[in-house]
Amino acid sequence: MRDVRSILVFGVLAAGLASLLQSGVWLTFLMMSLYAVLLAQSWNILGGYGGQLSFGHALFFGVGAYTQAIAQLSWGWNPWLALPLAIAFGVIAGLVVGALAFRGGLKGSYFALVTLAFAEVARIVAVSVPFTGGGVGLMVPLHASAANLQFGTRRGYVFLLLAFVMMALAVTAWLRHSRFGAYLQAVRDNESAARAIGVNPVRVKLGAIALSAAFMSAAGVCYVQMFQYIDADIAFGPARSIEALVGVIVGGVGTLWGPVLGAALLYVLGELTRNLFGELPGISMVIYGVVLVVIVMFLPRGITGAGASVRRMTGLPATSKRSGKRKEEAHV
Repeated sequence: MRDVRSILVFGVLAAGLASLLQSGVWLTFLMMSLYAVLLAQSWNILGGYGGQLSFGHALFFGVGAYTQAIAQLSWGWNPWLALPLAIAFGVIAGLVVGALAFRGGLKGSYFALVTLAFAEVARIVAVSVPFTGGGVGLMVPLHASAANLQFGTRRGYVFLLLAFVMMALAVTAWLRHSRFGAYLQAVRDNESAARAIGVNPVRVKLGAIALSAAFMSAAGVCYVQMFQYIDADIAFGPARSIEALVGVIVGGVGTLWGPVLGAALLYVLGELTRNLFGELPGISMVIYGVVLVVIVMFLPRGITGAGASVRRMTGLPATSKRSGKRKEEAHV
């Protein structure tokens, strides 16, 4: 119940801020922050709660983005109708990758490399075939109206992204308290022990990758509608995967609000870097790398676990109301 209240408060505050902001610059800032949060929360479902580290989450992003663009351009679909189709194709891609990897017993670094390979294969295919626009990519025509899933101002995209972020947060909160979430975390902690008590690890991990792929492909749809363009490097390049996983690691893996804090912080840092150094090639990836190294070295539990990490480094004992009560009782 506390998670539900915090999610609702977050949604009300974000929606209120979007309604009050008049500057296009600040609306763009809020829009891209929510986009980064959606990427991070998508990865967190599989990588954080499922313990399946993916280096190729861009695969699901690209499948969703290209399905949305092709459905509009080649099939003449309304963007709102193409949206669930794009998400469904992303889920199918996730189930295919999961079925091949999980039934083969791949996990850890092997699973990470397999997902990276799938994303790279998809990038090469997208460059080679004509219906994706090849190396040129696809340009979605601008029809700025809500009926076409395009909006006259950034405010509309903020509300669209906020809706997906709220759903992702709700799913994450459900994983924290549901039986399926308990199974998923049991598989993450000790797959053999989970199997011994009757949990089907393959089925549980397939459910997690399906949920994760759904939100990642939704982020791809939002990207296409926001920028009216997609190509193979944007869709399937490693930058999308890195952006998703680094935000989670910085904020806190397997937590509700860690990906929100981490992704927002990285986006702010990226904007500051661009303002200071201009469009220096690769500078954002360098900054992400430095931040990642610092977090792993000094805050292995991320921002949300900073207190525990500081206590561990300084040797200070954890304090709580309960432990304080015990001390008082012992004194008496």
